[in-house]
Amino acid sequence: MTIVDALTEMISIEGGDIRGSDDGSVRRYLGIPYAAPPARFELPCMPRPWNGVRDMDDPGPAAPHRIKAFPAIDPSPLIGHGSDGSDDDYLRLNVWAPRDASAAPVMVFIHGGGFVVGSKDAAVHDGTAFAASGVVCVAINYRMGIDGFLPVPGAPTNLGLRDMLFALGWVQRNIAAFGGDPSNVTVFGESAGAMAIADLVTSPLAEGLFARAIIQSGHGAMVREIDVAQRLVRKLAKLLRIAPDADGFRSVSHAAAMDAIDKIAKPWAIDLRDKEGREPVYGISRFIPVYGDDVLPEKPIEALRKGAGRDVEIVIGTNAEEMNLYFVPTGVRRKIGGLLARWLLGRSHPQAKAALLAYGYKQKGVRPGEAMTDAMNDLVFRWPARQYAAAHQGRTWLYEFDWRSPACDGELGACHGIELPFVFKTLPSVTGPQGLAGMVPPQALADEVHDLWAGFARTGAMPWSEFDDARMVYQMTRGEAVHEPVLPAAAFVPE
Repeated sequence: MTIVDALTEMISIEGGDIRGSDDGSVRRYLGIPYAAPPARFELPCMPRPWNGVRDMDDPGPAAPHRIKAFPAIDPSPLIGHGSDGSDDDYLRLNVWAPRDASAAPVMVFIHGGGFVVGSKDAAVHDGTAFAASGVVCVAINYRMGIDGFLPVPGAPTNLGLRDMLFALGWVQRNIAAFGGDPSNVTVFGESAGAMAIADLVTSPLAEGLFARAIIQSGHGAMVREIDVAQRLVRKLAKLLRIAPDADGFRSVSHAAAMDAIDKIAKPWAIDLRDKEGREPVYGISRFIPVYGDDVLPEKPIEALRKGAGRDVEIVIGTNAEEMNLYFVPTGVRRKIGGLLARWLLGRSHPQAKAALLAYGYKQKGVRPGEAMTDAMNDLVFRWPARQYAAAHQGRTWLYEFDWRSPACDGELGACHGIELPFVFKTLPSVTGPQGLAGMVPPQALADEVHDLWAGFARTGAMPWSEFDDARMVYQMTRGEAVHEPVLPAAAFVPE
């Protein structure tokens, strides 16, 4: 709370009475518990009520996770600063609301981070600008890594997704107290948060919890069969010297769990390819949702084609150069050799050489790392998002964010995560010598993108043609939708 902020009037929600801070136009409530501190490997449950009026001016801790060093770019505005897990009261949410909101549209943000890192409190997705645009904005934490996305025998599966569902249920029951309309909820997220939303669109447990979804750099293909994910359970149990069940993993400290997550992240640490030789996450994370339970009874793409989520209006999109975030600051795009590029991609794809050839491998003037990066842009993000758009039976709009960041000597480009400060109008958080957006990102584009998102939350429409058979894709810097031909990756991604 700043010096100029005042306390809001008291409001009543589940659990008790609360106050937030008020800067004259936006009310902020930080760190509201939507669930009790989680019992490890147990379902989320209601928070304990409190007496008196509770000031919601402390966002509280993030879920346990460790932030590793990253070259050239400061990642903290995107993912926060980590948490050692010593404070387990992290199933909380933040609310930013217009001062005089009444039946306002609601937007609920789910952060990214590969299902292993991230926080609702990262600077880039502060919801103040959405509240100033007349939207009640909510951001949530959820369990990650081993506690949230490891299908441990004896424990419920997909606990991270169940936390999200629990938070969305809280929004339905409580958001009217902040001036929000529970019948007009748009859920939006980026990266892992977008993947989760794409999955939940198809979940029978999510029916009625949101009317719209914005899926930023995500889709529904990053899911595993439970049997394949059990390999990860057994490998981690062996590393941790515990029984591969709920009791065994409950005995593991958060520090030991983080150590094991670091070890298992190495490209050679474990083979999680399916029977067709495909690893759906391409090594970005070992921890993703599984299907075959009550949350996700089947693969999301298959559920979409059968009509699941047809009543949810969807905006889905990707950035033009997603994998640059991973391969430019690290030097991989420039330096990796041909054999290593084939090996790395081959760890996730049975036709690695053919896919690389389709993206310029062996062509004069094309480095192996450039071919690998360009191929993975489409294999990992762009083409599966387009498959998702085509499979959805309801109204669907597709965008491409193509503004190129000048960071990393002009090579970072339209990388993964670059749209976030434009969506939230938080460009100062990623501006500077180590900022994701470089030194002078265009505020006018942020104004335009933010208004598109807020407008969709209000009306359920976008000012360009739906994707449909015409394959119309809205190019953000051009400000118009264009027909997009089928990408070369289509030949290498299963239908």
